Amino acid sequence: MIVNDPLQLAPAITEMLETVFDPEIPVNIVELGLVYELITKEGGVAKVVMTLTAPGCPVAGDIIDEVQRKVGEVDGVSQALVELTFDPPWDKSMMSEVARLELGFM
Repeated sequence: MIVNDPLQLAPAITEMLETVFDPEIPVNIVELGLVYELITKEGGVAKVVMTLTAPGCPVAGDIIDEVQRKVGEVDGVSQALVELTFDPPWDKSMMSEVARLELGFM
């Protein structure tokens, strides 16, 4: 994950993102490698650039809404933005070692 965090909110935001799960996969979106960038800006703006495991993910809207809601709950965040991207496309190599172990890929 690329972090550009002049407001020093990344640890708290990351902690919140670690509570967001794809309902079909028992691993959080951070460990899955779905969060590409975390950016904070003046005025309490926090932006998360993320992807999904597949473009046709049936719960995409739910996950994005949950990310936006939870990031918005972090103290110091006045506006939470979520940008969905598929560039680069997600693949299993983006998962953390913890996620690969949890899902039986190691």
